[in-house]
Amino acid sequence: MKKTLLIVLLAFTTSINAQQKSTIPSYSYSLNEAIEYALTHNYSAINASRDIDAAKKKKWETTTIGLPQINAAVGYQNNIKLQRSLIPAEFFGGQPGEFAEVAFGTKQNMAASTSLSQLIFNGSYLVGLQSAKVYLQISENAKIKTNQEIREMVINAYGNVLLADESIIILEKNKTNLEKTLNETTQIFKNGLIEEENVEQLQITLSTIKSAQENVKRQKTIATNMLKLVLGIEMENDLILTDRLTTLAQNNIKLSLTQEPFLVENTIDYKIQENVVQSKKLLVLLEKSNALPSLAASYNLGYNAFGNQFQFFNANQRWLNYSNIGVSLNIPIFSSLGRSAKTQQAKIALEQSKTQMLQVEQSLKLQFEKAKSDYEYSLEQLNTTKSSLTLAERIENKQQIKLKEGLSSSFDLSEAQRQLYTAQQNYLQAMLDVINKKAALEKITTKN
Repeated sequence: MKKTLLIVLLAFTTSINAQQKSTIPSYSYSLNEAIEYALTHNYSAINASRDIDAAKKKKWETTTIGLPQINAAVGYQNNIKLQRSLIPAEFFGGQPGEFAEVAFGTKQNMAASTSLSQLIFNGSYLVGLQSAKVYLQISENAKIKTNQEIREMVINAYGNVLLADESIIILEKNKTNLEKTLNETTQIFKNGLIEEENVEQLQITLSTIKSAQENVKRQKTIATNMLKLVLGIEMENDLILTDRLTTLAQNNIKLSLTQEPFLVENTIDYKIQENVVQSKKLLVLLEKSNALPSLAASYNLGYNAFGNQFQFFNANQRWLNYSNIGVSLNIPIFSSLGRSAKTQQAKIALEQSKTQMLQVEQSLKLQFEKAKSDYEYSLEQLNTTKSSLTLAERIENKQQIKLKEGLSSSFDLSEAQRQLYTAQQNYLQAMLDVINKKAALEKITTKN
């Protein structure tokens, strides 16, 4: 009975765990799919889109300044104690030289009014409209730059996970081969054909591989979580990568990319700096526009009611109406050269932005040359490390044969194995470098 109950409890617990695991969202992406997902769900991408929405609202807010403005107001006043004034008493038949206290007004006052205003001309408003458009362009260009950075981050993070995967596979293969060699060497030692040091040396190498394997597994967890963060996926969710490192490296070999002409005007950094220069020009216009007159018109309509009792909503309450129309013209005449000083400051800022434009242009050209050189070098390293790996595999295989035949020691084999393991990691890193360096080159050459 107890055994049956235990089996039922275990089955129930297993079922609950399976249900909980099935509720955890799971994602499976190729590199391109991961990039597309990140461009929508990455936290920075989301906020960059919101910046564009905010800029559009700001543009409309600026536009409404020049549109008709209608406002209404309702006011109520209860004079708890009316203010008194002194007037000559003789006005009321009193003695000359004496004064009488008189209170003017009523205890209850209410007023309702509405006003219509329209800006007819204002130089600052016209400049503000242009500035709002530039502000929107800046936000849109910032979104493009954010997308470029996210794309590069996804590629780097995705590649790091694949690198860890391939490293785990290779280390597992190396461990299996080494365990086989260790077993064979142990039998040879037991037969008295080799010294014990040969076995001990292989045991040391095996321990090193096991430690490296565990470390790479931990690094894979960190790399996967980093990729989830870039994608905008919660850490608890499952993530499966469908691409392989070798496939991506092969697909990213594109020699024609280094032959394409570099047009600095197409880069997003250059366009952002153009926005900066344009905004500085508008700042100069803004300071100049402050010397222009401004013209506005308004129409006001209102009603007032008075009484010593609160009877404003009675039908017989008397309301006194008024209305007026007005035009105001503001003409700046003299500011003690204050406006001129502000204009000169704006012009200096404009010249500084133009100098920064030249700096950005030269910096982008330098970045392109470096990115191009790094990508070309990564392609060369891929071929070099692949050849070195082939040689290292041959050398290690020969040393294993020599050890079995008693022609060499385990120290020679260990040295060959270290060369092989280094060559393996160098080749994996070379594949990752090809992917990352191409992403860096495309980031600076992408046309927008």
